[in-house]
Amino acid sequence: MSHLPVIVGFGGINPAGRSSFHHSYRRLIIDKLSPEDRAATLLSLATISNLVTATPNQDSYQSADGEFNSIESLIESIGEQVMENSLIRKIDLEHFDVDAMVFNKAAQLKALEPLCFSLSKRQLPNVIPDNWKVVEDGANNYQITVTGELRAILPDTKEASVKTAGQLPTGFEPGKLYQSRNHPRNLQMTIFAASDAINSCGIEFSDIADAVSPDDIAVYASNSIGQLDDLGFGGLTKYPSIGKRITSKQMPLGYAQMPADFVNAYVIGNVGSTGGALGACATFLYNLRNAVQDIRQGRKKVVLVGGSDAPITPEIIEGFRTMGALAEDKDLLALNAVQQLSQQHYRSSCRPFAENCGFTIGESSQFVLLMNDQLALELGAQIHGAVPDVFVNADGHKKSISAPGIGNYITLSKSAALISSILGEESLRQRSFVQAHGTSTPQNRVTESHVINEVAKAFSIKQWPVAAVKCYLGHSQGTAGGDQLSSSLGTWVYGYIPGIATSKSFADDVHQSNLLLSTEHIKVGTTGMDSVILNSKGFGGNNASAPVLAPHVVKDMLKEKFGEEKLALWRELNQQVIAKAQAYDYSAMRGETKPCYKFNHNVLEGDDLTITSSSITIPGYKQPIDISQENPFSEYCKTSA
Repeated sequence: MSHLPVIVGFGGINPAGRSSFHHSYRRLIIDKLSPEDRAATLLSLATISNLVTATPNQDSYQSADGEFNSIESLIESIGEQVMENSLIRKIDLEHFDVDAMVFNKAAQLKALEPLCFSLSKRQLPNVIPDNWKVVEDGANNYQITVTGELRAILPDTKEASVKTAGQLPTGFEPGKLYQSRNHPRNLQMTIFAASDAINSCGIEFSDIADAVSPDDIAVYASNSIGQLDDLGFGGLTKYPSIGKRITSKQMPLGYAQMPADFVNAYVIGNVGSTGGALGACATFLYNLRNAVQDIRQGRKKVVLVGGSDAPITPEIIEGFRTMGALAEDKDLLALNAVQQLSQQHYRSSCRPFAENCGFTIGESSQFVLLMNDQLALELGAQIHGAVPDVFVNADGHKKSISAPGIGNYITLSKSAALISSILGEESLRQRSFVQAHGTSTPQNRVTESHVINEVAKAFSIKQWPVAAVKCYLGHSQGTAGGDQLSSSLGTWVYGYIPGIATSKSFADDVHQSNLLLSTEHIKVGTTGMDSVILNSKGFGGNNASAPVLAPHVVKDMLKEKFGEEKLALWRELNQQVIAKAQAYDYSAMRGETKPCYKFNHNVLEGDDLTITSSSITIPGYKQPIDISQENPFSEYCKTSA
């Protein structure tokens, strides 16, 4: 029996704020919200930005301007500041100073006196400079004397060519919410995001774990380029050249699969399957694909999927800039026809499908909790949607590794065909939309619009709505698919597809005969869309598309499969789950909830296990692991007597 992978929880952090309970989505459409929802969204942003603290046991709030007895009065005081400190904007000093960026340059210095030092044989360079006098001291060490010119590395500063990024809300410091122990920023974000997703579920994860075998759980999470700040691979490669000592943590904590490892070890204690797929910008969808296949085929019942990218470092930005991929200040000046860039120009630097000059880098950490349909009903879990499949195809032969190719036509077409097969042609044509990759490069606006437009033609879709949330969030690299997913789930609660709001119009070379591109939010209603397709076009030819089904559609499908009686029991349990989830949201909005971080908790050794020929029992886990195996190649084997 095939199982439908149901989304029962999601959460994270991106430039629009906390993802759970649609807070980050609401920041995108904040001008369409009710006063109550707007105030709640801004309060959530204010607390995670450390602008506000809640007074214990009463609904009052303390900020730098004093104490406020209502959310409304608080927001009136600091609302504008909260808005300015989110989404795409000029890079904050907490990352680095874009007006005086530190770099090292080589210089020739005149030694006033001979410079003497010692080196081991291993440290001695292969080519000895002419002005070095080298004398072996008999202990496999060498005494070096340098006279005359001395080549040195000197620190200097310069103005950055790229000054804008999609940054987490100013003041948000995930490492201060738990004992971060010199974790790279990416992994600090992971702890926060995974905890947020699990808590948003409304069911204690221990209760979920008790309902299944430990081997029925999996975690698939990673990022596209690893941890490249100074506490990860960035420091590992940089420190020797600037005279700093490499630590024992920089090497292991730099690996790209480390988000999954941290969740397993410090959040949920997972002993089931784990892994981190890599696929450039499609990385999140690659991990989602592993989860969906496991659940559909009955190999796993619970899977936590995630991505976490923190690429706002001078080195990463410079790398993308030299590729010609980023929106540089000089190009933004020309694009806006101005002599000086304002904060608003930086905010609108990312313009998918419009006249643009490059993408804007962003940071984000997003996690989603999936269950098979039967378990979701039995536990009364929330149903935010379902992911029936994820399609991945490469580009074939390429002239340039960075150039787009044909793979995305295949993945998007397969996704549209699956929606048509499940929900019917009319649903696909009238009640589906696309979350475009939408990077804001001149090449992407042409190539991706052609992909989506051609698929729309093939399936007789006359006006296919297209969203591109990078215009608000920037490009979070491998986690971009997670940003698209969390944004899409908000449409089924608040009824709007976010508009591509950073431009007044779209470029003439964009293919849009069968598309609906809008600079305004598109009102579709909470049940107006039956499905969305998340689309990713990754560097190197890593293409992925994922159809996602709306919660109202999923509930109808589950009723058809399991019957009304089972759905009635689910509704009864679901009321308790929702109440617990909302209690978490209230606590998180007030800044009272901390991430789950279990260091040195319930650490087990092999001697703690009870192993038989058919099962393994693990202390602290309610159910054993069944290790019995049927012969999967019985047709190749002779039957024994």
